[in-house]
Amino acid sequence: MKIIDILKKTRSVSFEFSPPRTAEGIPAVLESLDELKVYRPDFVSVTYGAGGSTRSFTEEITFQAKRAAGMEVMAHLTCVGQTKEEIQGVLERLDAEGIDNIIALRGDPPRGSTEFVPVAGGFQHASDLLVHIKANFKFGVAAACYPEGHSESVDLDSDLEYIKVKVDKGADFLVTQLFYDNQYYFDFVERARAAGIEVPIIPGVLPVLNSAQVRRFTALCGSKIPPALDQQLDKYADTDASARDMGVEYATKQVRELWDSGVAGVHFYVLNRSYSVSRILDNLKLPGHQREN
Repeated sequence: MKIIDILKKTRSVSFEFSPPRTAEGIPAVLESLDELKVYRPDFVSVTYGAGGSTRSFTEEITFQAKRAAGMEVMAHLTCVGQTKEEIQGVLERLDAEGIDNIIALRGDPPRGSTEFVPVAGGFQHASDLLVHIKANFKFGVAAACYPEGHSESVDLDSDLEYIKVKVDKGADFLVTQLFYDNQYYFDFVERARAAGIEVPIIPGVLPVLNSAQVRRFTALCGSKIPPALDQQLDKYADTDASARDMGVEYATKQVRELWDSGVAGVHFYVLNRSYSVSRILDNLKLPGHQREN
């Protein structure tokens, strides 16, 4: 089923997983996925490795989630390091396995590079990839958006213009980059609606697991850390367990405010660990997403 059809009927809860660095790590990812299945996610997604063999791990986890777990899956696909022909091959395999949904992304520059440069014969922009998918397949297609602006954007207006291009070219819905201040999300939605973007905009939430990790992630993507959270990250900089518990409390409040505002859904960046998201959902008791006995 296409996710946009799910969103027409219900408010979604979804989880995002990542491929491990080695094949030996695949069972642990599948275990986390199975542990979170009790919350009846509307869909799960699997990120796309930046290069090399992890791409095949992405496909394997995607197929396992669909076949064994019976979950609706949104596969990530990026332009990084692949020709159009190689991407076509990935799409054909996803289609053959019954995957109905893809999120089309440009992807980050390779490690050590500051500028994205497509391979010869590759796609330059996520919108180019999106157009190719829509022209050749029947997948439901999502796209990314950035409440605080993409790290490479000149300003928020130009960033919004590019997001509108993706929607105009067929993106069914948008999933946001992580943020820790809900006001950025609310302001972004208001600007998006004023610009004529009417598709669902699902907020992406990353619970704090440890202080160093959050600081690293926000530095990479350009998201700001609110002062109150910044103080907590300093307080628990050397105690990961306490930082994780603080993160559960913070994310519970964050998601409660988002849910109460009427968002179309919430997308949790799980980082292949079930503990924090399990506790957050146990706290929230969202309709249709309470733990199955």
